Amino acid sequence: MSDTEPDMVLAARLKDLAGTGRKIVRLEGRQIVLFLSGDRIFACNNRCPHEGYPLSEGSLSETSSGCTLTCNWHNWKFDLASGRTLLGGDDLRVYPTELRGEEIWIDISDPPAEHGRAQALHRLMAASHRFEYDRMARELARFIKLGGDPLDAIRHALEVASPRFEFGMTHAHPAAAEWLRLRETHPVSASGETELFVPLLEILAHLSWDTLRENEFPYPEGTAAFDADQLAAAIEEENEKRAISLVRTALKTGADFKTLRPALARAALAHYADFGHSAIYVQKAGTLIDRLGEKAAPAILYPLIRSLVLATREDLIPEFRFYGDALMRWDRKGEECPSPEELRSASIRHALDMTVKASALPPQRLHAVLLEAAMWQFLHFDASRQEQIRNAVSDNVGWLDFTHMLTFAHAVRELCGAQPDLWPQGLLQMACFIGRNAAYTDGAQDVSGWSVEDPAAFFESELIGMLDHGQTEPIVSAHLLKTLMAARDEWLEDPDGAHVPLMLAAVNRFLHTPLKRRHALRSAHQALDFVADE
Repeated sequence: MSDTEPDMVLAARLKDLAGTGRKIVRLEGRQIVLFLSGDRIFACNNRCPHEGYPLSEGSLSETSSGCTLTCNWHNWKFDLASGRTLLGGDDLRVYPTELRGEEIWIDISDPPAEHGRAQALHRLMAASHRFEYDRMARELARFIKLGGDPLDAIRHALEVASPRFEFGMTHAHPAAAEWLRLRETHPVSASGETELFVPLLEILAHLSWDTLRENEFPYPEGTAAFDADQLAAAIEEENEKRAISLVRTALKTGADFKTLRPALARAALAHYADFGHSAIYVQKAGTLIDRLGEKAAPAILYPLIRSLVLATREDLIPEFRFYGDALMRWDRKGEECPSPEELRSASIRHALDMTVKASALPPQRLHAVLLEAAMWQFLHFDASRQEQIRNAVSDNVGWLDFTHMLTFAHAVRELCGAQPDLWPQGLLQMACFIGRNAAYTDGAQDVSGWSVEDPAAFFESELIGMLDHGQTEPIVSAHLLKTLMAARDEWLEDPDGAHVPLMLAAVNRFLHTPLKRRHALRSAHQALDFVADE
């Protein structure tokens, strides 16, 4: 069959449509339905593109502009002449017809694959703009069936979504990096095609969710000769125009992410920023670009820059005001290794002081001690906090506050391992996490049932389970996956570390404990109190 020449085949005779005005025919593995409407003959796939209901059971209606076919299951409507959907989502595949005497011939040749792929991407973005998960899945499957590189679909979605991130990068980007990593390492089983499809769909769904019906917020125009110090300074000054101009020029002149990473990491760790998200985002941006190629870099880096520029800076608020002083006191002279037991119950100020007193220790050793204390806290999170109603907004702490410490610690090891001069910032910000989370733990609870005896089997089972996680909100599945992947990386890095049993048990408990996302009574109470005090 040619991609360009008509492939006309005899489908039926006029008498076959007498009475009902429709007939199902099977041609080269396709099930096609013929309709007779007045003196016109139409042909289309018999399966509704929505959920496969037979369109031979549908209803025809004549309009001034043409003939409309309605699928009677969900009321989707199609223009039979063009196949365009009039009510619903996916378009209907129609076939040109020709009447030769009493014979009905139809052209079943396929359009050029390139055209089909472009159409599938277009429809994929239309489905994304309305968060039609099932439709996104179908259009992605069509794109791949037509020979499309599935990563091209991801690159295209990132490019379309990029200017719709009003406040910059979201969890959709680091989650995309982790879904691609999972796809690379997932053992292919008998249903491997399905399992390899899921990570791609999850990436698209999260991008859709985070930009749902958003307008575009274009990035500033302009170029400026790249200089790493100027990029870090522009981010510190919250100057998006300057920062984007520097990055744009760097990319146009062939710079890769590794060239930009030192300045981005320095900017991300210049403050205890966005409760650690800034450092996590920088590290995962590199992971994502590694998998999608430098061609995808602008669509990833521009949202990253915007998020760094707009990031909250918690070290400027009273709760973390001791951070700046601790960083100034970091003299690499202290050799007093803190006790994980003392760290895990310390205040923010005390945790920072103990970390400064260990500034002469090898940073990897201090990182392991801080991680051990943090993983004890993670394991002993007081989950009853999720049920509290009459608490202050600043005490709205949940499971995700503890998972962030693990993913942040992982980012610190990666970023500071590549840039040792950043270890003081990374370690002290880990201490900020520990000091803040200390008040929300319960050391008296029995957590013995969460121990993990076989780490390799645990990670294999839980990561396979991520392919059918069942979570409605992408941000929840993103945290499940990111936490799992960070834990696996930390285990592989130091399988015999003192933090590992605590970390595995903590992750096990997190994965299998209900995560309360909507706090209706708490929100009502806090809103009423807030307004009453205005």
